[in-house]
Amino acid sequence: MAVEVRIPTILRPYTDGAKVVQGDGATIADLLGDLDGRHPGIRERLVDEAGLRRFINVYLNDEDVRFLDGLGTALADGDSITILPAVAGG
Repeated sequence: MAVEVRIPTILRPYTDGAKVVQGDGATIADLLGDLDGRHPGIRERLVDEAGLRRFINVYLNDEDVRFLDGLGTALADGDSITILPAVAGG
């Protein structure tokens, strides 16, 4: 199943500058594995042994996956994923 993934500027070096890439997977975890196969190194920037990195937000059709099933969140054909690094400062 094809899923559209919006890539933030900071991760675009992994996607040869592409703002949007396509990926496949039944869950967010599967999708990230597929993306890493197509764009090596991107997965380790998004997850660690505990799951999604603390300052990375992933949205499925505008819903934060942390409030769904996290990396186990199911995907459907045509879904849209947005990856956003958290911004802090003051």
